[in-house]
Amino acid sequence: MLLDTASLYFRAYFGVPESVKAPDGTPVNAVRGLLEFITRLVLDHHPDELVACMDADWRPQWRVDLIPSYKAHRVAEEVAGGADEEEIPDTLSPQVPVIEDVLDALGITRIGAAGYEADDVIGTLAARATGPVDIVTGDRDLYQLVDDERGIRVLYPLKGVGTLQVTDEAWLREKYAVDGAGYVDLALLRGDPSDGLPGVPGIGEKTAAKLIAQFGNLDGIMAAVDDPKSKLTPSQRKRLDESRPYVAVAPKVVRVASDVPVPDVPLTLPREPRDPAALEELATRWGLTGPVKRLLAVLEG
Repeated sequence: MLLDTASLYFRAYFGVPESVKAPDGTPVNAVRGLLEFITRLVLDHHPDELVACMDADWRPQWRVDLIPSYKAHRVAEEVAGGADEEEIPDTLSPQVPVIEDVLDALGITRIGAAGYEADDVIGTLAARATGPVDIVTGDRDLYQLVDDERGIRVLYPLKGVGTLQVTDEAWLREKYAVDGAGYVDLALLRGDPSDGLPGVPGIGEKTAAKLIAQFGNLDGIMAAVDDPKSKLTPSQRKRLDESRPYVAVAPKVVRVASDVPVPDVPLTLPREPRDPAALEELATRWGLTGPVKRLLAVLEG
């Protein structure tokens, strides 16, 4: 089970009231919510291995170099010569180090990779996996990794993590008329305002799906642009032709990396905390005794 950790703690932050605070009055709603999420996931799905995948770089420069608008609207502060600061609610950012400390004390493996997003870590670990993989994320970009043959599916939270949409190839075909591999082409043609991806003007989700069904994939669609006998409408041909610079670089930006240099570390779900003393201190300091006890009980079970 691979957790898109930031996606889940953002959901926890907005799903758990900010009135949930530590003894010193610091909000810990995201921390508490994430711990409850993990407890429920382990209880319901019994993974042998679990990894909290982290954003070491939420907006990698190599993606920005290809498409400068990539996540640009989320930048809170530009940092010359360094990573831009992401716009995060004031009361969430201080909770992230607490989340990391608690996960480390529990012994739940956390993995990030310099210059890459959590999506890329997930893509790499999924590619390495020798058995079934469940990816837990609120980010539809990861639908591209769905692969029935390899047992890779996405569990997309609809309400907390108690109600999950199980995304396999049958679901993707019914919803988008593409499989996992085709989702990259669909996403880049359609565009995604939340990621700053412009897409091809005039081509929405349904048109993109029809073009993929008709011509197979992005390469087939662009070959059709050059074929005067192809059944593209004049406006589609014009818009795709004018979008060639974008179409040339977008696949690398949208496609999740699968060759990230992630460390070869144990991924097994712990049965007992790695550092019981540190965990007890953190639970007391941040008012997390209940959630930590519930998670430990499930891990030990």
